[in-house]
Amino acid sequence: MGAYVYERIVLKLSGESLKGSRPSGLDPDTVRFVAEEVAAAARGGVQVGLVVGGGNIWRGADYEATGMDRSTADSAGMLATIINALALQDALERAGVMVRTQTAITMPSVAEPYIRRRAIRHLEKGRVVIFAGGTGNPYMSTDTAAALRALEIGADALVMAKNNVDGVYTADPRKDASATKLTHITHHDALRRRLGALDSTALSLCMDNTLPIVVFNMFTPGNLVKVLDGEPVGTLISEKLPAPAT
Repeated sequence: MGAYVYERIVLKLSGESLKGSRPSGLDPDTVRFVAEEVAAAARGGVQVGLVVGGGNIWRGADYEATGMDRSTADSAGMLATIINALALQDALERAGVMVRTQTAITMPSVAEPYIRRRAIRHLEKGRVVIFAGGTGNPYMSTDTAAALRALEIGADALVMAKNNVDGVYTADPRKDASATKLTHITHHDALRRRLGALDSTALSLCMDNTLPIVVFNMFTPGNLVKVLDGEPVGTLISEKLPAPAT
């Protein structure tokens, strides 16, 4: 420890990022790539918590639009995150990393229940901890779950690997050709400008507790370790720039 700017992180992966070029589901090569990148960070001594979405399997908002009860749709989405978590657990173990999966929805035959102190102890022992099932509550996104878990375990940063996103832009670059990528922005400015890097609940939670957020492209090899080194990869959302790694 001591070699990185961020020594304990929560890495948030969108579920959609795990489908690769497939229309839905899990792409084995993509899951393997993620596992290898996380394994490299863990072998370097970084304590890694992981939160994954479920949008590659189930998007509650889509089903709510068809008339499904929102709480029911969100509960199904939480189960989708657990499927993704188990796939990542398996890939990480095959990459030689010790892993524990904890779920906000109790299912003891599949994974541990989420217990904050136990999660911290796993991290201290060098295990990657996957936090599945969101917060266990409807109306709360997995972005919010990631921010909450990061604060609970005392993470140094929330690291966001969104699908096809390499940072925060002044506007949606897919719709506005003049949009430019920001290297640094404060939480308050990101909220005020409604830039859409992550949902406003998660952003507010991080702002109120001065937790830095890094939004970056996970799928460029070595980018995760570069983020941990404090290199200007993606966009840093924080009140101030971090001190350089020693």
